[in-house]
Amino acid sequence: MLQPSIPICQTDLPLDWYQEEFRPYAEEYLALPDRTPERVLAWMDSYMQPALRTLGPQLMLLAHYYMGGEIVKLVERYGGHVADSYALARQTVLHPEKKIFVESAVHFMAESIALLAAEDQAVYITNPKSGCTMEMMAKDFMIRPAFDALRERYGSDLMVVAYMNTSGRVKALAGSTGGAVCTSSNAASVVRWALERASKVFFVPDQHLGRNVAAQLGIPSDRIYVLPAGHEAGDRLIGSGGRDSLDAASLVLWGSFCGVHTIFQPSHVRHWKQRGYTVVVHPECPREVVAEADGFGSTQYLWTQVMAAPAGSRFAVATEGYFVRNLREQAALRGIEVRHMADVPGQEDGGCGCATMSRNDPPHLVALLDLLRQNKPPALNRVLPGDQVDEVSGWRERLPEDERARLARDARLALERMIEITEAGR
Repeated sequence: MLQPSIPICQTDLPLDWYQEEFRPYAEEYLALPDRTPERVLAWMDSYMQPALRTLGPQLMLLAHYYMGGEIVKLVERYGGHVADSYALARQTVLHPEKKIFVESAVHFMAESIALLAAEDQAVYITNPKSGCTMEMMAKDFMIRPAFDALRERYGSDLMVVAYMNTSGRVKALAGSTGGAVCTSSNAASVVRWALERASKVFFVPDQHLGRNVAAQLGIPSDRIYVLPAGHEAGDRLIGSGGRDSLDAASLVLWGSFCGVHTIFQPSHVRHWKQRGYTVVVHPECPREVVAEADGFGSTQYLWTQVMAAPAGSRFAVATEGYFVRNLREQAALRGIEVRHMADVPGQEDGGCGCATMSRNDPPHLVALLDLLRQNKPPALNRVLPGDQVDEVSGWRERLPEDERARLARDARLALERMIEITEAGR
């Protein structure tokens, strides 16, 4: 619910952060006297309602749980769908009658939707600069030297499992090795499946999720090998150090991480448990945090655990700050108390949100919908498999059609394997 008088957006982006086609809308928005629903919704309605009437039932609006600035509430208000990355990726398949998908989240999520889209379905992102810090440390040109060295050494014994928080180019590496994509909700099932088929799994990119999956599957620490994120991994593999440890490992982890989830500490868990709170955490948190928590799982898991609890329950939740704020608001309506796990008295408020997701704000949504209504959507906002966007400049590299087709085939195979594994286990 959008409460009267509360600010809709947590901050305003400077005008030069908007692409040229969006600046007239941003100027109008920035000229509003305040950011309350009374002001913002009236302005948005003047554009959104005509766009929704024109585009009609062929349009689907999408947002991820982590969207800040009340965007999830705005997307819901205009008939959209809010979900985790697994559910978002499946929307084109589940809704073949929809032809235009507009996503307010990060680029890898929009690309995952596009990878599974049919030829008559188009996927757009409201802000192409909306990236993911974890994915930024796991670009395909960073991973490729390490992958090539691993493939040369282990051949068909190597299989890649790509976390959803990767580009289509990285997901295609998984597909090319017979591997699969995974999300935080199904990572253990997918890695177990992979280890039944290959002696060595290269898990890209989150080292913390990888360690937590290893613990679930009973893989000891001496069977795990962690490569540094960025450009150093290939040099480390090509060098001679650590080869014995690498050869002994069944799980090779890429060393990137999510800055939102690495703020949490075991002391946070103990603080809330000592006060009678149930502690549930996201598996991108460090292993030491997950080991002490009462439960862990995806954003959907966290939401369900809290919302299904009886009135009077108290939870401390370790994940993205905007998600926890929305969860706290909804849980309070059911008599359930929710605290952000890093909000320990006497310490600096650690309830940070995903800053890159919050680059999708009302002007981006309004501008894209109005330009779609006019049949003039900017080419930069259309998302195709293999697109690589610079998160600062907005510059995009788009693959030639033949390369894009090959990449899409391999990445789609990896996504479809994930869906098959996941749905078979339900």
